[in-house]
Amino acid sequence: MLRLNSIKSKLMVFAIIATLIPSVGLGLLSFWQNEEQISSTITRELRTLTNDASREIALWVEKRAHEVRVSSTSNAVIDGLSAVSRPRALVRPGAHTANPDALAHYLRSVLSRLDTLRELTVVDATGRVVASSAAAAAAVELPQEWPPNSLTEGLVIAPPRWNEHHAAATLSIAMPVLSYDNLLMGALIAVLDLRSLQPHLKSATKSPLGEIFLLDDGGKILIGSQIGAEAQQPLDEPVLRQLQAQPSQSMIFRGMSHRKVIGLADPAENLPITIVAERDHAEIYQAWAGLRNMFLALVGAMLVVVAAVAFQMGRSIVGPLQRLMAAADKIAGGDFEVQLTAARNDELGRLTKVFIQMTNTLRRHHAEIMAANRAMQKQNEMLETLSVTDSLTGLYNRSKLDTILSDEFARYKRTRREFTLLMMDIDHFKTLNDTHGHVAGDGILAAVAGILAQSIRSIDYAARYGGDEFIVVLVETAADQALKTAERIRSQVEKIHYDANGSNLKITVSIGVVQCQPNDLTPTAVLTRADDSLYQAKRAGRNRTFLAAVSNQ
Repeated sequence: MLRLNSIKSKLMVFAIIATLIPSVGLGLLSFWQNEEQISSTITRELRTLTNDASREIALWVEKRAHEVRVSSTSNAVIDGLSAVSRPRALVRPGAHTANPDALAHYLRSVLSRLDTLRELTVVDATGRVVASSAAAAAAVELPQEWPPNSLTEGLVIAPPRWNEHHAAATLSIAMPVLSYDNLLMGALIAVLDLRSLQPHLKSATKSPLGEIFLLDDGGKILIGSQIGAEAQQPLDEPVLRQLQAQPSQSMIFRGMSHRKVIGLADPAENLPITIVAERDHAEIYQAWAGLRNMFLALVGAMLVVVAAVAFQMGRSIVGPLQRLMAAADKIAGGDFEVQLTAARNDELGRLTKVFIQMTNTLRRHHAEIMAANRAMQKQNEMLETLSVTDSLTGLYNRSKLDTILSDEFARYKRTRREFTLLMMDIDHFKTLNDTHGHVAGDGILAAVAGILAQSIRSIDYAARYGGDEFIVVLVETAADQALKTAERIRSQVEKIHYDANGSNLKITVSIGVVQCQPNDLTPTAVLTRADDSLYQAKRAGRNRTFLAAVSNQ
């Protein structure tokens, strides 16, 4: 007997059970393929029904149009219209003049010979009724201008509708009536009974199974392959629109009898109607549903067995593995205080012991790494500060200044948020440096930098541009306000009395002030104007500020 005291043996049992799954999958696949084949076959048969019906409708309409065309070219109709249309139409020489009563009698005689007709009406070119076989003639909207080839292609077909007077679905067509010398005099309007089309919709012996319905635009049944189909409920409008949007594509819906059916729709070739073919869904899938239910019952029983076995395996295998995974997730999240106990003697027990040893090692290494990280973080912060700071003055260095100017210039171009630049240098610094030494020069630079740092806002920037030159970027500051700040800096520097080797040195600065302008194309252009402004201050005698003219162009 196989002992299930190891993961290997348990996996073997699971593999044996897993071999049952392909057989179940193949069974399901065969049923699905069978269903797809049934659906494909039904769709093909329904398309055949709609295509055959569409051809029969076209032939029926063509035959009826021919009958009406023959009547429209009869002497009685032409002479009758000639009599009432004179002098606009020419009367055939030697023809007797007809009156509307005689013309109406002729129309009724034609009506009696053609069982497909329900009304015949003659109208003149303006649409006025001249004679009709009915007391109230059917209305048909005639075209404003008949085509030149009206004799052969001038047929006008009105949309089929339910005619309350005749208690049937009817189709009205209008055929132009031409004089003997082919002048348009009027039209012959025929009302056709669509019930005469019903026997042609489907062949009892040759057509596939299914029913055919002709629907108007509102979903009402005009006629169907079943006798009395027009008495059924109209098709729901959303279903009809979906069928019309996907011609020749089958779908499942509630049919006219409100039963679940499979059907599709196609537009008729020469009539504004929709041809719907459908078959009862339950009838199609009855045998398939019986096999499916039996198969599902067998699969259900197998699932119960597999679920019971999986539950037992889960308790013995999945449970410990889940505890190990939960502990691993905590460690991955930084929690190294995980506590596990190895109470089993199988592979999972040994794996748990190794995991505990690994956790203890990781806990020690994590503490060492965290200490190293804290030291490295302090060093990185120091390096970052040094990378953007001038070591002598503590202000931003030239590299950082370039970045600041590029950002402010881009923001100005995007939002027109103004900024002002102060460029300054220490008056006669080279002389002071050469006379009193570099140590004194460095002290003077540091003293001036300290005044700059104290004289600007937290949102402004001060940087050492190079040598004894400094740059101050005043954010969102106009030129007049910047000039006040520059004067304040200049006056503060002027108060410095630096002691160098017993000499009391007086320090002054010259400052150039420029505001960023729309015609500045690059940050370098702003710096160039600031440099020019600084030299203007120097030429004016030093220890002063010079504001460059502000242009809005």
